[in-house]
Amino acid sequence: MKGEIDEANLVPETSLINKENQDSSATTTTTLLLTTFVAVSGSFVFGSAIGYSSPVQSDLTKDLNLSVAEYSLFGSILTIGAMIGAAMSGRIADLIGRRATMGFSEMFCILGWLAIYLSKVAVWLDVGRFLVGYGMGVLSFVVPVYIAEITPKDLRGGFTTVHQLMICLGVSVAYLLGSFIGWRILALIGMVPCVIQMMGLFIIPESPRWLAKVGRWEEFEIALQRLRGESADISYESHEIKDYTQKLTKLSEGSILDLFQPKYARSLFVGVGLMVLQQFGGVNGIAFYSSSIFESAGFSSKIGMIAMVVVQIPMTTLGVVLMDKSGRRPLLLISATGTCIGCFLVGLSFSLQFVKLLSGDASYLALAGVLVYTGSFSLGMGGIPWVIMSEIFPIDIKGPAGSLVTVVSWVGSWIISFTFNFQLNWNPAGTFYVFATVCGATVIFVAKLVPETRGRTLEEIQYSIGYVEL
Repeated sequence: MKGEIDEANLVPETSLINKENQDSSATTTTTLLLTTFVAVSGSFVFGSAIGYSSPVQSDLTKDLNLSVAEYSLFGSILTIGAMIGAAMSGRIADLIGRRATMGFSEMFCILGWLAIYLSKVAVWLDVGRFLVGYGMGVLSFVVPVYIAEITPKDLRGGFTTVHQLMICLGVSVAYLLGSFIGWRILALIGMVPCVIQMMGLFIIPESPRWLAKVGRWEEFEIALQRLRGESADISYESHEIKDYTQKLTKLSEGSILDLFQPKYARSLFVGVGLMVLQQFGGVNGIAFYSSSIFESAGFSSKIGMIAMVVVQIPMTTLGVVLMDKSGRRPLLLISATGTCIGCFLVGLSFSLQFVKLLSGDASYLALAGVLVYTGSFSLGMGGIPWVIMSEIFPIDIKGPAGSLVTVVSWVGSWIISFTFNFQLNWNPAGTFYVFATVCGATVIFVAKLVPETRGRTLEEIQYSIGYVEL
């Protein structure tokens, strides 16, 4: 398969309309900015939940007398909840809409954080963590899909990557605050972005593409006009969405079994493949248990986590800026190469410690490796797989396809987060060499199979893949 999309097939019949109107939708309006901010508040919830377990590990295990196995369950049960949430997310988002789905997920997150805050025994910690995970699983699908559906093609990549930026910001804030405040107060603070999103959902528009899908044409026009600005000419974009949606209505509503038809094979392989490689590259092992990595390497966990924050946010911001300029594929290739190098450096530091070489300096090599990995992952591999997932599936199959891809992501996340502490105790160097190998395989996968989607409308991308005949 070719990495590039065949441009000869890109133009649907709506190109007969005056294309001078296309670029009128590429402006950033106040409504678009506000709507994106409300949506990515859910991404911040996602990040704060991921970042919670690492800085509180020491205090939490002491306060509630948790064993390594009990704490590993607490860390990993988040992903079990997320798997279930992800499995249901596509169907829920298709039935009640993108906006209502975000509100639905936040109710679980609020209940989960409250349960953690009030916990006095391990079981209630796990219940709370599970509920937060369920909400996260739903959010991990609906937020990037919603942003991709509301933004114009020339802004879509950057805006959708803000989802990953806010995840990084949530992780970073949890790392920083967790170094100075108690685990109960940190759980209480976790509810704040949930409430912000719940309130904001009352004032933002629904996804125009979802409204078109369910035949609410008047509301579709109103929502699209709000997002593009009152003075914007939306005739070309509106006609293109309507034309594509009406053709899709001639097809039956997609189910999970329909995904395995030959016409969906490439998109499914790319979407699932990117998520498998993202997770088995070790990201959640490093995110959930970074303090353990630094302590095992003989380095201060607090200094190490602060250094991660200093690297993570600027690199994610750089990825957002470059997304719609350099394209998805170049950033993915650079990012995957960097994560491979970072994991190799961490593995090398543990190997040098084992053979008693550079024992004092090896801890700095581990720090350098984690920072290279964190910065590289933040640049592309963190956000771009979610961007591509939101772009490559047509709206009739996007629910079940997105659910499947998101479930695969969370299954991988659970496997890594649950086994990581045990792997680190067994063979720390070997663990990171395996991660480096997976990251190296990612470079080959992206180079050979992943299409470039920059500068295309969602309808153009899907026409080019051949889902609907012109």
